[in-house]
Amino acid sequence: MKPMVLYYAKCSTCQKALKWLEEKGIAYEGRPIKEENPTADELKSWHGRSALPLKRFFNTSGLLYKEMGLKDKLPGMSEEEQLALLATDGMLVKRPILVTEKGVYPGFKESEWGCLL
Repeated sequence: MKPMVLYYAKCSTCQKALKWLEEKGIAYEGRPIKEENPTADELKSWHGRSALPLKRFFNTSGLLYKEMGLKDKLPGMSEEEQLALLATDGMLVKRPILVTEKGVYPGFKESEWGCLL
C-alpha cells in the first residue's frame, strides 16, 4: 500500500513535504485536504494510530482555528466532539498528514516521516 499524504496545495510546509518525498523517490497517494476533508471515522482511526494527543491534529496556526476561538473551546469538548469538528473543514486539520501502514503523523518532520516510510 502506498503512503497517503493529505495536503493543501498553497501550504509551504506541504510543498516542502511533497518535494522531500519526490527527492527520496517515494511514491505516494496525494489527497487534497480542503477538497477531500477527512471523515470523523478516518480521523479517529488516525489519531489512535498516531499515539499523539488529538490537539496535534488541529491546525492551531490557521485562521479558522483562531476565528472560532478553539484555543479556549477545545479543552471543554469531548474527543468525539473534537473529531466531529475536525471533520467539518479540512482547513481545521494540521497538514500535511502522512498515513502509512506503520503509523500516522500530522505535520512534517523529516525524522518522523522517515521512521514511518
